[in-house]
Amino acid sequence: MNHEALTREMRGLREQLAGVTDTAVAAVDGLLIVSDTDQEIDADSLAALAAASLGLSRRMVAMTERGTLRGAVSYGSRGCAAVYAVGDHALFVVLGDEGLDLDRLHRESQPVLRRIDTILTGGG
Repeated sequence: MNHEALTREMRGLREQLAGVTDTAVAAVDGLLIVSDTDQEIDADSLAALAAASLGLSRRMVAMTERGTLRGAVSYGSRGCAAVYAVGDHALFVVLGDEGLDLDRLHRESQPVLRRIDTILTGGG
């Protein structure tokens, strides 16, 4: 697996989109693959919590027959955490501050998610 390519994708999104503060890629079982996070954030715990959030959201979407889950967002008083499905086996978590434009994040993350999926499946 090309960790450098994953890191480039994560940093690229962070650099092009104001408000993105931290990113990570993890397996759906919660094991961290790679992170670009502040030292104060426990990246392993972030990966595990993001996987749990994604799992619950997938179940909710399936139970309510809303199609295939694309992502979930948790809002806090000082920002948000967005968790996106990357294929069936991974996830991408993006932390943002109060200035993050979520609509823009959702749009601009789509090509990043496709490239991350390609890297993870050995195509990149």
